[in-house]
Amino acid sequence: MTDLVTLAELGGPLAAIGGAAYARHAYPAAYWSTVGLPVSVARLLASYTSTMDACGLTVAPPRWRALAIKATTRREVRPVPPRRGVIRPTSTGLRIRLRLAPGQELADVAASAERLRHAWGVHAVYVRDVKPGVVELRLVGFDVLRKVRMPRRIAGDLLRVPVAVREDATAFVRDYRTVPHELVLGATLSGKSMFLRNLFTRLAAQPVVLVGIDCKRGVELAPFAARLSALATDPDQAAELLPVLVKEMEDRYDLIKARQGIAPGTPEELITSDIWGLPEDERPAPIVLFIDEVAELFLVATRKEEERRDEMVTQLIRLAQLGRAAGIYLEVCGQRFGAELGKGATMLRAQLTGRVCHRVNDEASAKMALGDIAPEAVYGACAIPAERPGLAVVGDTSGGWSRIRTPYLSLADAAVTCRETAHLAPDVPALTPFRPYVLPVPVEDSRPVVAPQPATE
Repeated sequence: MTDLVTLAELGGPLAAIGGAAYARHAYPAAYWSTVGLPVSVARLLASYTSTMDACGLTVAPPRWRALAIKATTRREVRPVPPRRGVIRPTSTGLRIRLRLAPGQELADVAASAERLRHAWGVHAVYVRDVKPGVVELRLVGFDVLRKVRMPRRIAGDLLRVPVAVREDATAFVRDYRTVPHELVLGATLSGKSMFLRNLFTRLAAQPVVLVGIDCKRGVELAPFAARLSALATDPDQAAELLPVLVKEMEDRYDLIKARQGIAPGTPEELITSDIWGLPEDERPAPIVLFIDEVAELFLVATRKEEERRDEMVTQLIRLAQLGRAAGIYLEVCGQRFGAELGKGATMLRAQLTGRVCHRVNDEASAKMALGDIAPEAVYGACAIPAERPGLAVVGDTSGGWSRIRTPYLSLADAAVTCRETAHLAPDVPALTPFRPYVLPVPVEDSRPVVAPQPATE
């Protein structure tokens, strides 16, 4: 009996420790909510002042406060940390706002993020500016990029779709109204196709015209044919499709110019420089052009193909330079995209504001994607491991960058989504000749195995 009691006393804690270790590895979100969150809050509350002091984030108190302390308690006047706000738990970490003391700035807190991470036992600490004098600390309890789960509450809108999860547990939202054109680079099996698949299915649920150029004979975009308004599967078809898009863009500019016939007394809301200022009943549907393996449009073998290439590149540059106001947006994908592709490649890349770089085979490819807008992000792109497909570095023209990862989406599920949303595709008569053929969905035969016999008297 004594042995059983001893075994129960020892086995219970050991089983709890083992279960917690297993949950931390297999179910990090559940472990954080039950164990990690209370422990981290306790550490933060118990060591807040000492941690801020060790990180150099404390300042001398105001003179009136120092005099009051000396007059009432005669204690030693110690530096005070930034005033702490309410701790807000989340499913992935904590959020807390700090009111900075005079003389402090965001960079001071950001420089101590790694120290705060170790002191409070969390996976990462990120700092965000809220308003002058107030910053927000976002504490992430576990690696949210290891097993991607999209946030539940995401504010979406037309041409604004969530695609991936950032390393700070927020959603990466692709906003075409803010960043009209984007370049997506990645080596084979890097997750570039998964990023494209998530983006395509999110846009499929909106009244947006989707056009594809897939020079891999359509193996990437053909499963989405039910939702595509036009598809080109080789450079010859692309050479026929691009002039149609340019003509559509010119027609939309004519529509905008007709609205700009400004007469005396015209209300300001009727004066516009893009399609979004047009009345809703006159506004054409936006067009998103997906180009997979863009290098195939640049490769040539004969002089005749070189002339075709120069013409296509010129049309792509025109779409990139002028397409935003006409509601035409580009999503250019490839494994490598630089000056070695030929004339016009660098000019086209300069028009692609958004940059997403998955795992690449060499540092030069990462520099092509990120070196001209966020040089520090190049090293982050080169450090992406091969065993984490879908992990990427996204940069913007402000120099900021972050890591993201897209959730897994099977090709079958994506194809089903496109079939279910096929009725949302707006009608563009100019693109009708390029609409891909869609195989009819087979209907299961519900007839009985044995044919019914007529009743006899």
